[in-house]
Amino acid sequence: MTNLKGKTVFVTGGSRGIGLAIALRCAADGANVTIAAKTTTPHPKLEGTIYSAIEQIEAAGGKGLACQVDIRDEDMVNEAVQKTVDTFGGIDVLINNASAISLTPTLHTDMKRYDLMHNVNTRGTFMVSKACIPHLKKSDNPQVLNLSPPLNMDAKWFGPHVAYTMAKFGMSMCVLGMAKEFKRDGIAFNALWPRTAIATAAVKNLLGGDQAIKGCRTSEIMADAAYIILNQDAREHSGNFYIDDEVLASAGITDLAKYAIDETATLMPDFFVEPV
Repeated sequence: MTNLKGKTVFVTGGSRGIGLAIALRCAADGANVTIAAKTTTPHPKLEGTIYSAIEQIEAAGGKGLACQVDIRDEDMVNEAVQKTVDTFGGIDVLINNASAISLTPTLHTDMKRYDLMHNVNTRGTFMVSKACIPHLKKSDNPQVLNLSPPLNMDAKWFGPHVAYTMAKFGMSMCVLGMAKEFKRDGIAFNALWPRTAIATAAVKNLLGGDQAIKGCRTSEIMADAAYIILNQDAREHSGNFYIDDEVLASAGITDLAKYAIDETATLMPDFFVEPV
């Protein structure tokens, strides 16, 4: 079985949560991991910094590079990509994880928040992908994985928070378009999304605190699913919108109890997907 030993993984927004979990899963194979994120000093409501993430990556068995990056800033993105190439010799995997969220209806979405979501989610994903593609072309199994949902045009996913839905679907549209555009180059572009809510700071801060967390799964389910995807043949598996539990089932993993925060709690479905 293939693994990620010696591969270089570039993760946006990976100082905590799902991005960090994926980074640590890659590091366990001995991968080189760049954490490209904004947080350099501890925040009272947001655990982790780019430096604490690198400490965990190296403790897990990988080599880490911390880059302070606001992915809305083209110069910062290009500098981080070049520093990664200079440090590790290339880029094999890009994880477009950085995202902004505001679950507000139209009249309660101020334009500053609208711009943040679109500049981070859609524009940021496009720009980081654009910066990494010339280097991914040189990899023997180049992978881009966007943490974004399947494209579902049911109006119920738009009505409550149209601005957020548009911004997340922009990330998914990058998958759809770039998978086609770079098929001949052998670069895989895929999306991964959770079936249930994941225990992250966003869920805790926006959806109900500790009580909401009980209905979540841990970030490790996304990390394990991502690991399976990243070890696929890039030329054979591209343009897919994966759901975490379906990826695990394809690998024979159907007992998901270990990922539950509280095995007695009812799992909270995530946005954009139907519960099974």
